[in-house]
Amino acid sequence: MTTDQTASTPAADASATPLTLAEKASLTSGGGDFVTSAVDRAGVPAVTLSDGPHGLRLPKEAGDGGQLDLHSAAPATCYPPAVALGSSWDPELAHRVAAALADEATAHGVRVLLGPGINIKRSPLCGRNFEYFSEDPLLTAELGGAMVRGLQESGVGAALKHYAANNQETDRMRVSADIDERPLREIYLRAFERIVRRDRPWSVMSAYNGVNGVTLSENTRLLTDILRTEWGFDGIVMSDWGAVRDRVAALRAGLDLQMPGTRGRTDAEVVAAVRDGSLDESVLDTAVERLVRFARRATAGDGRPEPRMSVDDHHRLAGEAAERCVVLLKNEDGLLPLSPDAGSVAVIGEPARTPRYQGAGSSQVTPTRLDVPLDALRDRAEGARVAFAP
Repeated sequence: MTTDQTASTPAADASATPLTLAEKASLTSGGGDFVTSAVDRAGVPAVTLSDGPHGLRLPKEAGDGGQLDLHSAAPATCYPPAVALGSSWDPELAHRVAAALADEATAHGVRVLLGPGINIKRSPLCGRNFEYFSEDPLLTAELGGAMVRGLQESGVGAALKHYAANNQETDRMRVSADIDERPLREIYLRAFERIVRRDRPWSVMSAYNGVNGVTLSENTRLLTDILRTEWGFDGIVMSDWGAVRDRVAALRAGLDLQMPGTRGRTDAEVVAAVRDGSLDESVLDTAVERLVRFARRATAGDGRPEPRMSVDDHHRLAGEAAERCVVLLKNEDGLLPLSPDAGSVAVIGEPARTPRYQGAGSSQVTPTRLDVPLDALRDRAEGARVAFAP
C-alpha cells in the first residue's frame, strides 16, 4: 500500500487502530530530543528517555525528557560511573545502583534510561572509557547485565549501548572499526550477546562508527542477522543521537528508531520511499510493530504510585558504592589508615578540593550533593592539622 489511506497491516493490528503511512513513518523517528513520537488517536503513547548510565541528566524545565545542551541539567543523584563499578567486581552492587536509578527515573516520568554502556576499553584515549566497565568481556557482561536487570525489574527500560565496537575517540563519529571475525565475536560482541540473550534489554542503541566498512545504523549483519536472528533480540534498535545518515537504508538494515527527531524531514523520506517502491512497506510495518510494543511496555506502569524517592538514601548509596569501588594496590609499611596522632596531614592536588567525579558529555550529571574529599578529611581529622596545596 503506497498512499496515506489507512489499512489493516501488522503495524495497524498492533496498535488496535489502523495507521496511515505518514503516522507509521512518524513513529520511526523521535518526537523531540528525548521523547519518542506518539499517535494519540491509535493509543500509541510517547516514551520519555533520559541520558545517564550513572545518573539522570534531567531538563531544568519540564520538556521532552532531556536536552541537547550538555552543560545544563537539573539535580539528580550522581552514582559512581562504570569505570568505578567495574573495579567493584560486584553485580549485586550494580543491581542496587540501577534500581535506585530506576526509582529516580520513575519519579521524573522517565521510562527508559540510555545505558548501560558496555563497550570494551581498548584504548586509554577513548573519551567514553569512564562510562564503560572493563577491558574484559565477561566482567562487563556480568555488571552490565546486573544493571539491565536492576532497571527493568523496577519498570524502567534499559538501552544497551553503544552497539558495537565503539572503542576509540579519534574520528569516533565516522570511523570504521575493521575487526576479524574471531576478535569481533570473542571480545567486542561477547558482552552484548550475553546480556541480550540472558537479560532481555528493551532496547539497544547503535553506535556512530561503522564495522568493517558499514556504518552501524545501516549494518544489516549486526542489526538483523546477529542481533535478532542469532541472539533472539525482540526489543527496538535506536540510533545514537545524530548517527543516522540514510533513514531508508537504516530501516532496511533493522534500525527501528532514529533519534533525535528531525521535525518530519526524514519521515517524509520514508513516505516517499514507500510510495516509489524503493522501501517495502512491510519493512516499515515490522519496525512500527516493535515500536508500538516498546511504547506500551515502557508505559505499562503509568498511573502506579510514584516511588518515595529519598535524596538522602540515594546519596548514601552513592557513597557506599564509591567506597566499595576503591582499590588499594599496596599498603606499604601499614601507612593506611592515617593516624591523627601524627599531628598533621598534607593533602596535595586540586582534585581534593575540586573533585573530578565523572566524565563529561551526554552522561554529565548535576549532583544533588557533592562530598568534597578535603572537607571530609578535615571533618575526620580529630584535631590533626590538615594542610592543603593544589
